[in-house]
Amino acid sequence: MSCYTVIELGNDDILRTKCVAVRRFDERLKQMLANMAETMYDYDGVGLAAPQIGVPKRMVVIDVGDGLLELINPEITAADGKVLGVEGCLSVPEQQGYVYRAAKIHVKAQDSAGKFFEFDAEGMLARACQHEIDHLDGILYVDKLAHPSQAEIDALEAKEE
Repeated sequence: MSCYTVIELGNDDILRTKCVAVRRFDERLKQMLANMAETMYDYDGVGLAAPQIGVPKRMVVIDVGDGLLELINPEITAADGKVLGVEGCLSVPEQQGYVYRAAKIHVKAQDSAGKFFEFDAEGMLARACQHEIDHLDGILYVDKLAHPSQAEIDALEAKEE
């Protein structure tokens, strides 16, 4: 396996590109996913989307502490609620900001063999899925920065304690 270099905002237009669907489910794809996961772990991230390594394909890897999740051609088919959280991004190093995301989502995707699967997510997994899927449409968390009130920030911090 090998690590990729993560593209940083301002260094490549691919981060603003709408990615194309994956059509070939072969060993090359599996190797790319393995390399993406290694890169994500090496950079100490919880998610990585293909455009962040210069590949305009609809695929992401995520691990919020529950094991590796590979999502090919993912889409959010339902969303409910709204929650404020702090986000960062490997493509926007050493910065964080407040972003509102859906509290609960339903995701449909394919695995590395092309088989469809679905799951519900909430909490950190829901946030990570939304963040990474946004990358596939050329959207970064900095495009969605919120300006919460001090009361909202205090409530978020109290919830995290």
